Amino acid sequence: MTAVLVGVVAAALPAAAAEEQPLPVPYGFATAVVHAATSPYADPPGANDWSCRPSAEHPEPVVLVHGLLGSKTTNWRTMSPLLANNGYCVFALTYGVPPGARYPQDQVGGLTRMEDSARELDAFVSRVLEATGAEKVDLVGHSEGTLMPQYWLQFLGGAAKTDDYVAVTPLYDGTLAAPLPTKELAEALGVREPASAVAGVVCGSCPQFISGSPYLRRMHEAGPKVDGVTYTTVMTRYDELVVPYTSGRLDGATNIVVQDGCAVDLSDHLSIITSRRTGQIILNALDPGAARPLPCEPVLPALGSRVLPLA
Repeated sequence: MTAVLVGVVAAALPAAAAEEQPLPVPYGFATAVVHAATSPYADPPGANDWSCRPSAEHPEPVVLVHGLLGSKTTNWRTMSPLLANNGYCVFALTYGVPPGARYPQDQVGGLTRMEDSARELDAFVSRVLEATGAEKVDLVGHSEGTLMPQYWLQFLGGAAKTDDYVAVTPLYDGTLAAPLPTKELAEALGVREPASAVAGVVCGSCPQFISGSPYLRRMHEAGPKVDGVTYTTVMTRYDELVVPYTSGRLDGATNIVVQDGCAVDLSDHLSIITSRRTGQIILNALDPGAARPLPCEPVLPALGSRVLPLA
């Protein structure tokens, strides 16, 4: 009998050890796109374990908010397992999918008006707080996921439920409707309003991104930085969608440009959310007491560092 018990325990040990292994953390946006195509609706690794209970070290669960045309599946293949490996309860939603949409796997999100998406976020955060027993969440957003939650924070009571907010490629001042060198030139060419009118037919949120839109004017009237929330913004000089990239600067926030101190980082709007440097910035922002030096390595636009011969 003793021999049988020893054998059973020994057989179970490898499985237990395997469960304790950290989740793989891929660094490259292409990996996320492939995964979304092959595993539609899938939660990113490490996310949406509704039995997770926050630790004393990390008492706030982290809610990941994707960008325009993204989803929980495409946006968070890197940061979700990274955060989970570091002891966080991680949750991610797909929002802004129009009713009855028939996009590939219905996984193209962020298309409805940001006010409507903010209500989806509110319901999701309420579910997270109820499941985890936490009093507040931390937000990590990318692109639209930095701008849409502002409505929730400002007008739907989200500020009382939020501690830290890390915004990657934010655009608090909006973006130009086209990659033109100046706002004045865009207006002179009549780019803003025609582009907004066309985009709004199929994408309710798209006109809201444009500098000077009613959505942005309302946000600025209320003040984009909400009291009681600790903001960190993460920008890249090579952002081709947030023009100018300095639209992401926020008074009273910790504003970081990934190229400062790391010229070989060529992150663009997509690859910035899958880089080691951004990952460490997020970890440092969520837990300043355990902050570590930022890594610096070559990162390519769109592709990231996955295609490079890095350890």
